[in-house]
Amino acid sequence: MCEKICCGVLLVSIVCFASEAADPWKDSTLGMRAIVKREFIADDFPTPSVHASTLVEVAPGKLVAAWFGGTNEGTRDVGIWLSRSVDTWSTPIEVANGLTGGTQNPCWNPVLFKTDSKRLLLFYKVGPSPKTWWGVMRESFDEGVSFGDAVNLPERILGPVKNKPIQLDSKTIIAGSSSEGHSLPPVWQVHFERSTDGGQTFSRIQVPTQKDSPAAIQPSILTHRDGTLQAVGRTQSGRIFSTRSFDRGLTWSALELLDLPNPNSGTDAITLSDGRHLLVYNHTARGRSPLNIAVSTDGIVWKPVVTLESDPGEYSYPAIVAASDSLVHITYTWKRKKIAHVVIDPAKLSELAE
Repeated sequence: MCEKICCGVLLVSIVCFASEAADPWKDSTLGMRAIVKREFIADDFPTPSVHASTLVEVAPGKLVAAWFGGTNEGTRDVGIWLSRSVDTWSTPIEVANGLTGGTQNPCWNPVLFKTDSKRLLLFYKVGPSPKTWWGVMRESFDEGVSFGDAVNLPERILGPVKNKPIQLDSKTIIAGSSSEGHSLPPVWQVHFERSTDGGQTFSRIQVPTQKDSPAAIQPSILTHRDGTLQAVGRTQSGRIFSTRSFDRGLTWSALELLDLPNPNSGTDAITLSDGRHLLVYNHTARGRSPLNIAVSTDGIVWKPVVTLESDPGEYSYPAIVAASDSLVHITYTWKRKKIAHVVIDPAKLSELAE
């Protein structure tokens, strides 16, 4: 399995070298040597369609991944599936479904997050569509082996809508969230949900809107050395948005657009321990290929370092985390058929951020 994927990467690298990579963003091979491992989480997935993976390290060397899977996105049989890994990935199992009061609804966008108190939280959405879904949370105290009962989140609290929260201290957790509105067409708006009790409760914080504010959803939160928080994510405006907070997430600036394309597709980003930021996204105006990694030192200027996928098809909705051994793990949707897992050594990208 891994050998087949690696051969594809080698072929992409050769083609890019031969053509001098006319578009460095689409075919960047600068950081290919940083790829430590490529694999699928399973050889055979239990459902015909999978999407929207999430990833967390629950203990050194132990990973848990989850995603939604079913007949197709939005069908009633879509549930949340999970796999655990030490050396190899376990057989995926369904850990949540949308059965509520005798009515079966689809599940959406799981997000795994381990708090500083070692609680593993599984957030996800349930409902007929993103316009009408609601937030649900389950807890695990055994690193994802089992989960407690599903608990609906309070009204107007959706939980992290796609990407992982951040924890600033023992009590303060900030989740990037968004709503897709009840109007036609739906109004997309980013907001944040902030907890000061370690994730027991959350308050909703709106992002100010202006006349030209982009329709945006699904923020990822970055941390800067001076304490500034920055969120980046998906828009309908053809470019990735950015917003900043200078008071630990209590208030946020109006959304601005970065000089990075976004084909209305999910992204994810992370701040490394050395202060660099990594962004995984589709560097294209349309479609969901290629899938790229860019690096930045300031969150404004980004440099392409790796093209994870560039063949025809959909490679989308990445999740990225840094493990305790400093390696970076990325999962993403592979043609809606599989969840791919890539391991990156960020030390081999150091000179590329300059």
